[in-house]
Amino acid sequence: MGIWYMLINAVVLLILLSALNDPVQYRYHLNNAELGSDEVMDDANMCIATAVSLLMILICGMATYGAYKQHAAWLLPFFCYQIFDFALNTLVAISVVVYPNTIQEYLHQLPGKFPYKEDIMSTNVCLVLLVLIFVGGILTFKAYLMCCVWNCYRYICGRSTMEVLLYITSNDTSVLLPPYEEVVVMPPKEPPPQYMETRED
Repeated sequence: MGIWYMLINAVVLLILLSALNDPVQYRYHLNNAELGSDEVMDDANMCIATAVSLLMILICGMATYGAYKQHAAWLLPFFCYQIFDFALNTLVAISVVVYPNTIQEYLHQLPGKFPYKEDIMSTNVCLVLLVLIFVGGILTFKAYLMCCVWNCYRYICGRSTMEVLLYITSNDTSVLLPPYEEVVVMPPKEPPPQYMETRED
C-alpha cells in the first residue's frame, strides 16, 4: 500500500515539476470559454502542491520501510494521514446529505462541452443518491485500508513484545512455582525416613 501511494505521488510530483520547469507549455490557464471565469494556477500554488507531494512520498516511504523492517513507529505518520483523509471524505458525504444543492452548483461549474451534463443535472434525487453510494463506497474502502495499516501496526508491536518475553523466559534461571489449583490436587508426599544414629563398636 505504501509503495502504491508512493508511485501515485511520484507521478503527481513529476507532472508538477515539469510544469514548473516549462511554464509556457504547461500553463495552467483555463479559457473563459470553458469555465466562464479566468482561473490561473500560479507558481505559489504549484510550489505548495509540490511540497505536499514530497511530504506524501516521504510518509509513504516511511510506512514501507517500517513494514519491511518491523518498526511500528514508522507506520504512524501514514496512519495519521489516512485518518485525516477519511475525515475529509466524511465531511464531503455529510455536506452532500445536508446541502444536496452543492452537487448542482458543482455541475454548473463544469465546462459546457462536458458529456451528458444536462441529463445529469435533470435527475436531482437520483444524482444525490448515486453520489452518496459512491462516497460511501470510497469511505468503506478507506476504512478497510485504515484497518489494514492498524492491524499491521498491532502485529509488529505484538511481535516485538513476544520476542522480549521469549528472551526473558529463556534466559531466566529462577524456578517458577506451579499454579495453586495443581498444588491442591497433588497428593501429599510421604515424609522422609527418620534419622537414625549408628554406633560404632
